[in-house]
Amino acid sequence: MKSAILLLLYISTAASFRTGFGLAGQKSHGLSASSSRMQHAARTPALHAERTFPFSKYHGLGNDFVLVNDLDKDAPSLTSEESAKICDRNFGVGGDGLIFAHKSKKDGYDFKMTIYNSDGTEPEMCGNGIRALAQFVVDETGLGDKLPVTFNIDTLAGPILPQVNEDRSIRVDMGYPIFTAAEIPTTLSANYEDGGVVEQTVDVGGGKTVKVSCVSMGNPHCVIFNEDKLIDDEEFNVVGAALESHDVFPANTNVEFVYVDSPSHLTMKVFERGAGPTLACGTGACALVVSAVRAGKIPSAKDGITVTLPGGDLIIHWAGEGEKVYMTGPAVMAFKGEGVVDLVKRGSK
Repeated sequence: MKSAILLLLYISTAASFRTGFGLAGQKSHGLSASSSRMQHAARTPALHAERTFPFSKYHGLGNDFVLVNDLDKDAPSLTSEESAKICDRNFGVGGDGLIFAHKSKKDGYDFKMTIYNSDGTEPEMCGNGIRALAQFVVDETGLGDKLPVTFNIDTLAGPILPQVNEDRSIRVDMGYPIFTAAEIPTTLSANYEDGGVVEQTVDVGGGKTVKVSCVSMGNPHCVIFNEDKLIDDEEFNVVGAALESHDVFPANTNVEFVYVDSPSHLTMKVFERGAGPTLACGTGACALVVSAVRAGKIPSAKDGITVTLPGGDLIIHWAGEGEKVYMTGPAVMAFKGEGVVDLVKRGSK
């Protein structure tokens, strides 16, 4: 990794003196309070350093991420605060999140995924992000001519196993959905036989209520089914924000709005925890398909359900209770580059 240190010279301007008289009536000269502070600042210069880092930009159906290769490191090379600045679309590279591939401290894993949302928070998992990460590692390690390749990735949601296929589609073993209310987590009362929450009423303010179904795919989701048409953008932003940080979700939640087009096709919008509206959410697509089956909106997902997101389509398979969920979709590299982390510190002389 290249690094550059920029040394800045600080030039103090001439201090203005004040004139006065001491107790003995003698004329005295001294520094004003403002000029004294200037001298102190001159003695404690700010240290500016610019640290550069290589990155790649990938997206999964428009859900875009900055990816950093830390496979030779035990931990991410950037902090959550630095990651949030890098994800800023006006002052940084821009992205819905920043993902690191680095060593796992546990046996049996190929590497670990650490992801920070655009606001600096750390989610347990990200479905589009895991596909982007898998394709990124294939590209970085030269495994493109050895496909199909499967990785066992350590995440905060547990082991996730994406397979990069010869046609560059990526099928991900997303694990088992979690339905128990306390494990999602939500404080909503269970109303399903397995202790789950299915179409439970929640007050979102302004005299409006919605029915939510809750599930965890390693991260929390609440799903709202729209009966006549998919929710409009204005209501989506208001209700999505209200639910994301609602008191009934102690860890906050991702919010999916769904319209059932047919027994094999669902259309969704997503308000992601820590990121807001995005073009796609892989774990959200999995959560809504599972919820649609449990709420009786579709008969089955064992043969695959097409989920249309603002950024494109994912295919979700779920054979039913007690089975894993599988997600298939693309991940595409947009560009590579070198980012700059500007460090500003003030120390004493």
